[in-house]
Amino acid sequence: MSKEKIEIALNEIQRGSAEIIDMERIEKLVTRFYETGESYTVKAGFDPTGADLHVGHTVLMQKLKVFQNHGARVQLLVGDFTATIGDPTGKSETRKVLDRDTIMKNAQTYQDQAFIILDREKTDIVFNSTWLEALGATGMVTLTTTFNVARMLERDDFEKRYKSGQSISISEFIYPLLQGYDSVELKSDIEIGGTDQKFNLLMGRHLQRTYNVGKEQAVLMMPILEVLDGVQKMSKSLNNYIGITEKPKDIYGKVLSISDELMWRYYELLSDKSIEEIEKLKKDVSDRTIHPKKAKEDLALELTTRFYNEESATMAKSEFDNVFKSNKLPTDIPEFEMESDIWICKALQDAGLEPSSSQARRDIKQGAVRIDQEKISDEKMNLSSGEYILQVGKRKFAKVKVK
Repeated sequence: MSKEKIEIALNEIQRGSAEIIDMERIEKLVTRFYETGESYTVKAGFDPTGADLHVGHTVLMQKLKVFQNHGARVQLLVGDFTATIGDPTGKSETRKVLDRDTIMKNAQTYQDQAFIILDREKTDIVFNSTWLEALGATGMVTLTTTFNVARMLERDDFEKRYKSGQSISISEFIYPLLQGYDSVELKSDIEIGGTDQKFNLLMGRHLQRTYNVGKEQAVLMMPILEVLDGVQKMSKSLNNYIGITEKPKDIYGKVLSISDELMWRYYELLSDKSIEEIEKLKKDVSDRTIHPKKAKEDLALELTTRFYNEESATMAKSEFDNVFKSNKLPTDIPEFEMESDIWICKALQDAGLEPSSSQARRDIKQGAVRIDQEKISDEKMNLSSGEYILQVGKRKFAKVKVK
């Protein structure tokens, strides 16, 4: 029976991963757990540079949960020290330094949201300021001798910035060393992160070897989850993410808006369904036994339930069906008061339906804007006194009272 459990565990651990370094070590750790009950540690670090998580972040959380299901204790590392430097990964310029209060507020929010998915009893919250502040000047200098500048400049983002003459601070060179040193202090067995973190993750292996920890952590990298269009990654700055604290109806609606093809990637990386269940669902959709929309609705219900509860998810589905199938209006449309003769593009922006008047213009030209459920095409129109229901796309509504 344990052999079968081990095989299931390893399949679930490998599921959806982009790259694994030292799978043999992971197999030994999982096997040892099922044969002796001895647990092992899996580290995942995050710098609390923002306040909220989106479903792209939960790809890693889901994988951590899988490890917890198969014997691991999760070391959820809060980079309260490294956040003051800022991870240079993928950045074209030096990040702004955050103040301590902001970092700690963000850290608390991250923890609260992480435990929507993770088992609190099998998770250790650790702050890297605990050992990095104690490292002192001597320890920091010693750390910098473990890696040379030439190898640091082989890193893609550093190389590009160096060749283009853009600034790279010394602190940014130190960042990967600090992240790697976290693995030395924690004696982590495994570390997971996104594919964009490969350089930093491998630094942990390098430093565990350099500091004679007695082990070299295995590394598991998960792909970056594409957003709704299947091209870009989820980003708060691009406003194209599905936040896990958004309203249930927004989570449900956004999941339904992904393409049929991308739906399977979301299933693979986010769903609690087994590999076998997903393969059967794929086959049923391919054989036209199940409509793709039904499969997508099930995924939307699963994710909305995860971040809220079954009742909220069911209500979100009902609301969505009312609006899109029956052409009814939502029940909780926000209301705004505006002055008479307001320009439609400004009204859309003031109501929070558009990020800018130029985007409002584009959406009107593309037929994405409605007033009282009728499409409009005049981007220059003004709204006179009265009440209007403004709509952009399928999900954004506002009730506007013009004085």
